[in-house]
Amino acid sequence: MQKLVLAFDSFKGSVNASEITEHVTQAVHQYRKDIQVVAFPIADGGEGTIESVARCLPVRYVTCKIHGPLMEESEATYIITEDGTAVIEMAAASGLPLVATSFRNPMNTTTFGTGEMIADALDKGCRNFVLGLGGSATNDAGIGALNALGISFKNDKKQELKPIGRNLTQIAHIDISCLRPELQESSFVIACDVTNPFAGKNGAAYIYAPQKGASPEEVDFLDKGLQHYSKIILKETGIDISMLEGAGAAGGMGGGLLPFLNARLESGIAIILDLLHFDEAVRSADLVITGEGKIDGQTGMGKALYGVLKTARKHHVPVIALGGCIEEVSKLNDMGFTSVFSIQPAPVTLEKAMQKDYALQNLKRTVVQILRLLKRCSD
Repeated sequence: MQKLVLAFDSFKGSVNASEITEHVTQAVHQYRKDIQVVAFPIADGGEGTIESVARCLPVRYVTCKIHGPLMEESEATYIITEDGTAVIEMAAASGLPLVATSFRNPMNTTTFGTGEMIADALDKGCRNFVLGLGGSATNDAGIGALNALGISFKNDKKQELKPIGRNLTQIAHIDISCLRPELQESSFVIACDVTNPFAGKNGAAYIYAPQKGASPEEVDFLDKGLQHYSKIILKETGIDISMLEGAGAAGGMGGGLLPFLNARLESGIAIILDLLHFDEAVRSADLVITGEGKIDGQTGMGKALYGVLKTARKHHVPVIALGGCIEEVSKLNDMGFTSVFSIQPAPVTLEKAMQKDYALQNLKRTVVQILRLLKRCSD
């Protein structure tokens, strides 16, 4: 083997992508100094997106005051590139890790803080935006963000509604009269990490709300809310987002923003890989090793690892995936992954598995064992 490409997303809640690539690269070179390692910390629109962009472009970091998923006062950071483009991770203001486990429930959370980040960038003169979706604590279809930008949502009695997931079913009117005028001259690329539709059995609520704290009954209720809201949008704007691919991203925010902003949905990982010139690096590689915290059937729904896989398969380069938790291995193999491995050496508690040093140790050990096997097979 002459060239190895590492393309790791974060192991969420444990270790970030940059730390993984740094430590795994060191482990590879300790084992074999003759292997050329090209390392890419990656992201698909969620956590780590601005970090990935900042690695390849000159940027300025901006921190602003916002309200978190439960409307608590907080701060969030985004970046502005040299050409004035604001790159924002919605997870920085509206992400699941910002909510204590006992308070997680997408019935009650809002994307209001994400809208405040956009407003702050507008105040600083930004008119071009890359908005990364992923890792959300929300299922409000983006009404929180839109509310922060001037849109109000009212029930059939013309009373203004709090912009949270549980109120989607009550929306009867959308008042855009106070929408920030700067948005008329602004454009948004929405970096989307999934391909799910807005609602239905494969939509935002049924697929993602349970992991955000929703009970089965609440999932049903949230899905009804998304279906209802999409009909209101169609009635008031003439735009049908109900089955749009990617509209279910970030609790429906992917589709919910489109009728009101000059925006387009694009694959988040495709945007990042293009910025990183990933295709060029993989073209001459012998092997790609990728990974993230959990790998399962949802990996094929526009996630970071699937973007890596598609690029590598185009050049007939084998891809090995590593994860802390692995499910549906046969499906993953059918997607095209050459091999899929859990990094866990033995049964451990979730708390232990997610300790940073322990996860890095297991990642390094697993990569070196894979390389030892490949060397033995090639000798």
